[in-house]
Amino acid sequence: MRIALAQLNLHVGNFDHNMRRMLDALSGAKRSGADLVLFPELSVCGYPARDLLLSESFINRCLQTIDHIAGHCNGIAAVVGGPARNTDKPGKSLYNSAFLLFGGKVQFVYNKGLLPTYDVFNEYRYFEPAASFQTFDFGGQRLALTVCEDIWNIGEQQMYPVNPPDILYGQNPSVILNISASPFAWNHNTERMKILSATARKYRLPLFSVNLVGGQTDLLFDGGSAVFNSRGEMTDSLPQFTEDLRVYDLHQVETAPAKPIPAIPGSKAKCRLIMNAIVMGIRDYFRKTGIKKAIVGLSGGIDSAVTLALAVEALGKENVWAVLLPGPYSSDHSVTDAQKLAETLQVRYDVISINDTIQSLEKSLHKHFQNTGSGIAEENIQARARAIILMALSNKFGHLLLNTSNKSEAAVGYSTLYGDMCGGLSVLGDVYKTDVYGIARLINEHSEVIPVNTLHKPPSAELKPNQKDSDSLPAYDILDPILFCFLDEQKDAATIISEGHDASIVKKTLSLICGSEYKRYQTPPILRVSPKCLGVGREMPLEADYRVVYGDN
Repeated sequence: MRIALAQLNLHVGNFDHNMRRMLDALSGAKRSGADLVLFPELSVCGYPARDLLLSESFINRCLQTIDHIAGHCNGIAAVVGGPARNTDKPGKSLYNSAFLLFGGKVQFVYNKGLLPTYDVFNEYRYFEPAASFQTFDFGGQRLALTVCEDIWNIGEQQMYPVNPPDILYGQNPSVILNISASPFAWNHNTERMKILSATARKYRLPLFSVNLVGGQTDLLFDGGSAVFNSRGEMTDSLPQFTEDLRVYDLHQVETAPAKPIPAIPGSKAKCRLIMNAIVMGIRDYFRKTGIKKAIVGLSGGIDSAVTLALAVEALGKENVWAVLLPGPYSSDHSVTDAQKLAETLQVRYDVISINDTIQSLEKSLHKHFQNTGSGIAEENIQARARAIILMALSNKFGHLLLNTSNKSEAAVGYSTLYGDMCGGLSVLGDVYKTDVYGIARLINEHSEVIPVNTLHKPPSAELKPNQKDSDSLPAYDILDPILFCFLDEQKDAATIISEGHDASIVKKTLSLICGSEYKRYQTPPILRVSPKCLGVGREMPLEADYRVVYGDN
């Protein structure tokens, strides 16, 4: 048997597009001599479809699309992902299923048994977990079909009381097939490949896994589909962040040379992965929403510089507009650095001073602010004045404003609601400040794109004289490891302190995180690139009286 992996970039709810991409892949696989093509999880409707799955007409379109694709499965079979109706109620009305199509019709349906409800997943909201699991004979092979999470319940930390591959293995399959929509995080590919390897090795069966690729709002999917032999050795993997179609001879998998499973990336490789994921995420967000052009507030600082460079890479220089918004405390070099970057990237840029806007607002507030002294309120007026201008340009000309805030600032609340937090898409909201610098160095790897001065000057919001981020925050090389321990690794204060971090800094940092939760409720969608994003996947109450800083009330 010859098995094809069709790693596709699909679009939630765009049935015609998804069907065209799948039929094109089906034709290509047939020309290459494939007997069976695997498509990603929920491929007919896109993943995650979220509450569209509650729409009866949406489900009808899913099933109609499956039937249409089945009509093209003559001389070749396909496994496609989609919702199936649960006719054996009680329970949810749908299953998350894999449909095996051949001879013009649906021949077999496998229903997913393990429904993740952690982090970014909420599948039990929509689907009923399967209660039974069956193999299927096709082409002289007994197929153990599985859907994504079904093969993840392996190892020391098993989350589910049932393990579908154990049941399928008792039916003597000859190969495991897995269709998946496994989201990207910079360290996730290593974990995913280890799970696939462990599964193939445990059951002593070759394993074929196809994964979704592309951006779907805040969730990014990196592909990286893979093939393993019965010894758990990876014999091939598809590239990350791009579509691909490859055909394999099942019998040759056992003798194909093994390839190393990727290790957890080091700092530079991590930043490159994040950069590639963000470029894909920006490009797909604009393509799938139909928005053509972006606008970026360019300050001369590192965050807006990186955001602009990545936007140009994703959308093309002709589709990005940079706006410089100097205020009363903007340094000359910030303006010249921003101009130099815009000219290097060859994007349109305009300079609009916010001084008149600030003076007008201060005049309106003078009666109420008099005798109070200048402080954060006055600083925030500057940030909001910039946002008013950027949003006005966005509304007037149909450009989507890209938010430039990074994860470090968002975590500790070093940002202004309705000011620098404005935008339709947060590009760097899941990237720590130290990694923003790492991405900037990659952008400059072959030539100076981001001005050297931008890379080396102390970070500053420039909202008061001689202001630096370090006036309010620990240095980022101290702050970011604490944030990573708390947010990504979910360690408590005592553990973080025991690992050598300064106790006072840890407690201050965690207090800032807890006190800024209300701001993060109002952020734009954040492109997720880490194991724990401050956007989707993190749900914290605003009014809780529990101090995670100390671990008690």
